[in-house]
Amino acid sequence: MEVSERTAIKAASKEVSHEVKTLMNTEAIDSLKQTQHLILGRLQDSNAVLSHFNEYSENCYADVMAEFSKNTRLLKSMKTDLDYIFVKLRNIKSKIFATYPDAFPNESVDTRPDLELEVPRDHVSPTESHQPPSV
Repeated sequence: MEVSERTAIKAASKEVSHEVKTLMNTEAIDSLKQTQHLILGRLQDSNAVLSHFNEYSENCYADVMAEFSKNTRLLKSMKTDLDYIFVKLRNIKSKIFATYPDAFPNESVDTRPDLELEVPRDHVSPTESHQPPSV
């Protein structure tokens, strides 16, 4: 490259940089930087609060989940026990009714369908597993 081309390029770049500088207001740029730093600080604070809340929520969830699982197992066990009791009661009542037809008023006879016949195959009642109901 020639010297004159280099000086022309240098002069053109100085002119462009000067024009760019005059296009931007330094006070506006400083104000923009300050606003960006303020927003950054707020976002960092919000992030810290959310991180703390997530940790707290995780701990609470672990506590509640353990209790919920325990109560779910208890309810399932209670349902199994009640099913066993109602089957036994229904059998006893049907035997009494067969032996003594006048022992119960007509309203007390259970005419509902036997729901135990519709029990899913994976469900094992205490009578099938030969276990007495837990109390």
